[in-house]
Amino acid sequence: MASKMTIPVACTLVVLFAGYGTEAIVGMNWGRESAQRLLPSQVVDLLLQNGIGNARVYTAQKDILAAFSGSGINLTVSIFNTLAINSIQAARAWVEERHEFFIPTTIRSIYLGGYVFDKAHDKAYISSSLQALRWMQSALNERQLGQQVKANFVHCGSAMKPNKTKPSEGEFLDEFKEEMLEYVQFLQENDAPFVIQLFPTMEAIETESFDDISFAFPDGKSNTIVKDINGLVYTNVVEWQIDRFVWALSKLNASNLKIVVGQIGWPTDGYLHGNATNAERFWKHLLPWVTSNKGTPLRPGEPIDIFAHALTDETKMGFPLGRHWGIYRSNGEPKYKIDLSGQDRDIYPITVKGIMHMPRRWCLFNGDHRDLGKVKRLFDWTCSRTDCSSLNPGGSCSSLSFEQNVSFAFNLYFQYQFQDESACDFEGLAGLSVEDPSTEDCVFPVEVVKGQQNNYVALSANYGWRPRPNHALFAFWVWISALTIFFM
Repeated sequence: MASKMTIPVACTLVVLFAGYGTEAIVGMNWGRESAQRLLPSQVVDLLLQNGIGNARVYTAQKDILAAFSGSGINLTVSIFNTLAINSIQAARAWVEERHEFFIPTTIRSIYLGGYVFDKAHDKAYISSSLQALRWMQSALNERQLGQQVKANFVHCGSAMKPNKTKPSEGEFLDEFKEEMLEYVQFLQENDAPFVIQLFPTMEAIETESFDDISFAFPDGKSNTIVKDINGLVYTNVVEWQIDRFVWALSKLNASNLKIVVGQIGWPTDGYLHGNATNAERFWKHLLPWVTSNKGTPLRPGEPIDIFAHALTDETKMGFPLGRHWGIYRSNGEPKYKIDLSGQDRDIYPITVKGIMHMPRRWCLFNGDHRDLGKVKRLFDWTCSRTDCSSLNPGGSCSSLSFEQNVSFAFNLYFQYQFQDESACDFEGLAGLSVEDPSTEDCVFPVEVVKGQQNNYVALSANYGWRPRPNHALFAFWVWISALTIFFM
């Protein structure tokens, strides 16, 4: 067994406390960047069947809001383009257009922008975003909605100074400190929380002092232990990151702000350590921790609301790491056991109702090796228009053979085109099969009957993604070389 790495710290005592006397909630995020898209009504039913009373959507489209209206689910919506709220009149118009969805309680939070406090943004952008935030909250207050609906930003580690060791060193970037102080004062004035987004897989292995995936799991089995001031001990990156933000807030005299984790999850494909087994382990320990109101070492006993990311996969996301965070596959089938109530029951979540699959048939490579250059070209072309991230090292399909790699890519394109038979030709290299080619680890999907979906078409040359040349495509050409020698 690996010995535990201890990072000791000796500092003075700092006591922080923020009590709210409420129970922590488990919400759910639902994104719609997918070739297969569940109907909004199906999503609402699925959330209710799983006992989820809070949800976040990455839009403010009226058809989505209408589906949630009257459901009893409290909704967080998003306005990514803060420049759209360029005046108090624009904010008033936005609220007025959606006024029916604020009463009684459909919309509860409005998130503006992406990561506003990020080095990619200059002071002018941050200042204009802060002004948009003030205008939005003022518009809500004018309609007597401000007590129940809060305008806000979300934050991740990019807002912080690099911190490789301990939470007590947490501090926001110097270049935006004045604007951050203005922002946290806004939160205090409006009784709004500080919302963070956590990525335990990346934070555990990409933080140089850790480089330890076991530190991502909140199960007390980490090979890494961090000791901070006052004897505070951290055995997982979730508590470590939350308290890191608490410390940063305390240095702005805002230690009383409630922390909400607006996004947290575990990828199941396309990334090292991204698989259903690890995701199940992560949720098995995180959710009971949330519902127990245990809090963190720095804020013991304080409820921490979290929003699970995500309900379904989003295979059309422009970057591969964002595509496979779903608890459910895009067709509504659960990937692993998870008790969303936080009671640690050994159960699968409720399956989506009303899903209709297309015929069980697959588009497969016919094994013609006579022109391997053409095979490679079509494989490359197909992966640029679908999502081949499962073939990446560590992905569920990373151990496929040469023929299986090609078949996987061909079938994805065929399914994304809703089984249009003309999409299964590939210049004579493919044909249809009714025999499921899936392996124990790798699922060759079958599309669902078209509902709200749109055919998967790359919006730009960089939109689709293929396995990185130095990894999966390298393996692809190893197979080609071997086959070339074999057939000589």
